[in-house]
Amino acid sequence: QVQVVESGGGSVEAGGSLRLSCTASGMPFDDYFMGWFRQAPGKEREGISCISWSGDSAYYVDSVKGRFAISRDNTKNTLYLQMNSLKPKDTAMYYCAAGGVENGNARDFCRRRTGANWGQGTQVTVWS
Repeated sequence: QVQVVESGGGSVEAGGSLRLSCTASGMPFDDYFMGWFRQAPGKEREGISCISWSGDSAYYVDSVKGRFAISRDNTKNTLYLQMNSLKPKDTAMYYCAAGGVENGNARDFCRRRTGANWGQGTQVTVWS
C-alpha cells in the first residue's frame, strides 16, 4: 500500500524559511504526480504546489509564487517544498499527496487531486 510521510514543519517568525520533506513508499515514485496541499482552520484544503513525475513541470497557486519552490528526488523517493518569506497567512497543516497519471498534469492534480494518497500532515505556524 502507498504510504506518504511528511516532515519539516515547525514554528517560524514571519520572513523566515522552512523546508518540508515527504517520502513515499509502496508505489513506483517516479510514475506519480506529487504535491503539497494545506488546510487552515475553518478553510478547505487547497493545492499550493504540484510537480510532474519527471520534475520538469510544476504548478504554484498564486499566493505562493515566487516564495515557495517544489522539487523532487526520484532516487530518494522524496518530495520537497522550500518555503521562503513566510507570512502568518501561510499558517496551516501541510499535507503531501501522491497521484497517478489519471490527473493529467501538475496543475490538475493540485486542483482535482484524483485518487490522491495522503500523508498525515505537518503543522506550519508563522508568527509575527
